[in-house]
Amino acid sequence: MTLVEIAQIYTDLVKAEKEIPEIESHAKDQINALRTKYHELLMAKMKEQGIEFSDRFDAMNMAFEIIRKEKSLSS
Repeated sequence: MTLVEIAQIYTDLVKAEKEIPEIESHAKDQINALRTKYHELLMAKMKEQGIEFSDRFDAMNMAFEIIRKEKSLSS
């Protein structure tokens, strides 16, 4: 998978998790597990490509920036 693909899946999961009501705890847990997996993949791919980030929050913000730039390029 490419960095852009991983970032897209990760950011989609972050957005989806915010949309799920708190009462749906099982669904939130499943999305959270996937989000965590893709966050780890994202950070590993970023390190592999020499992209530096200070912490997991910085990596998350970078993922959203990667997708924003990708969308602006394809427009």
